Amino acid sequence: MVEQDPLYADRLEKLQWWRSQGIDPFTVTKFDRTHLAAEIVAQFETLQGQTVRVAGRLTTFRSHGKLTFADLVDSSGRIQIMARINIVGEEAYQKFGELDTGDIIGAEGKVTKTRTGEVTVEIQNFWLLAKALRPLPEKWHGLKDIEVRYRQRYLDLVANLEVRDIFIKRSKIIQATRKFLDERGFIEVETPILQPVYGGALARPFMTHHNALDMDLYLRIAPELYLKRLIVGGLEKVYEIGRNFRNEGVDARHNPEFTMLEAYQAYADYNDIMRLTEELVAYVAQTVLGTTKITYQGHEIDLTPPWRRMSLMEALTERTGVDFLEFRGDDEKAREVGRELGLSVEPTDHWGRVLDEALKKKVVPNLIQPTFLIDYPVEISPLAKRKPDNPTMAERFQGFIGGLEVANAFSELNDPLDQRERFEMQQRLRERGDIEAHPLDWDFVTALEYGMPPTGGLGIGIDRLTMLLTNSPSIREVILFPLLRPEE
Repeated sequence: MVEQDPLYADRLEKLQWWRSQGIDPFTVTKFDRTHLAAEIVAQFETLQGQTVRVAGRLTTFRSHGKLTFADLVDSSGRIQIMARINIVGEEAYQKFGELDTGDIIGAEGKVTKTRTGEVTVEIQNFWLLAKALRPLPEKWHGLKDIEVRYRQRYLDLVANLEVRDIFIKRSKIIQATRKFLDERGFIEVETPILQPVYGGALARPFMTHHNALDMDLYLRIAPELYLKRLIVGGLEKVYEIGRNFRNEGVDARHNPEFTMLEAYQAYADYNDIMRLTEELVAYVAQTVLGTTKITYQGHEIDLTPPWRRMSLMEALTERTGVDFLEFRGDDEKAREVGRELGLSVEPTDHWGRVLDEALKKKVVPNLIQPTFLIDYPVEISPLAKRKPDNPTMAERFQGFIGGLEVANAFSELNDPLDQRERFEMQQRLRERGDIEAHPLDWDFVTALEYGMPPTGGLGIGIDRLTMLLTNSPSIREVILFPLLRPEE
């Protein structure tokens, strides 16, 4: 109980003291700030001697008799403020001494430098804008407890300024992505999150129920099938950046809700989309970081196009010593090979699933420099167009950087008869126990029957791209509020 916490009780008592002095911080509705901390530091030569108004959270105090220094942190960073008893007056100076770390204040004063050369605001007045009833973590400047950091992200953002920087960069990554596509004639659209038939990926969905219509609905696992309906409708370049939801495990690379970019371009194939992908990623890196050369988990990586292109089947054979095409369609043999390779294999796994598991565990961790693996078996690409010279393979690629899958794309299947057969094949897999097989979507087939032009499609994981460009080892570092188990 909070009332049993002596620190909380002490803070609560201080709040009552402030109120007894005629100051109730929670009745303050606004504060007119003139400058952010970083602006004052950057523009010191211009602002020196001028009066400014700053606002933010107090994080440290250093008292020297009739002189007190404190650090004030706002959204731009930290600045030192200084209170002198002969400037603010004895009564105000005593009140300044009653402030606690974590309190949010506004202050007015002149810009100066201390003898040590630190840019400082020498305050003349201050206002308590919000009283912190709970103290900041003891080592506020280096909160390390992962559990606390993720559960109480607000403390993480207060304590670790580098975490703020990650999420500022994330916002800039999305802005740059939009600008890149907008300038190339794409239009941004919104498609349903609640869907009567989920699709566009091989994944298990979350289900909900709509009471008024008395119907089950699914949170989308991908916007793909709706975006391709728009291509049918004549919108030739479309994209969407939004949340997807997949009922899957949680680890360093997966969160059940995540952000995806999906883009579709009519009259293009997967070669066009490969060029679009590498140019987009390089553009975003250059815009956000000022360079296309990054460091990710100790690896120096160059994002400059063109990226390496390699056949998926060649990569599998190179890393596993196994030619999966030799026993294509033999599910029992595939499971046997999977176990020999040390993969996690279920009794219901089919050839394509074992192949995909081998890709994830044996190949992807070794793809550090930007690489496109191209040409995938039709069995694991139910929405991709067949290769004209080899109909058993699909014109599909995945993009990998730093051992992470970043992009998935293909020449979109626009043959409604073939799409119907693929859906039926996926249905047979579902009947055999593959809960992630693609469901039937007859309305989508109907849309294709009206005619969809040759189209290239792309999906890029915004979270993983942010991991790369901020050198973050876990997806939880780049999602403000990742899903966690309930506290006991």
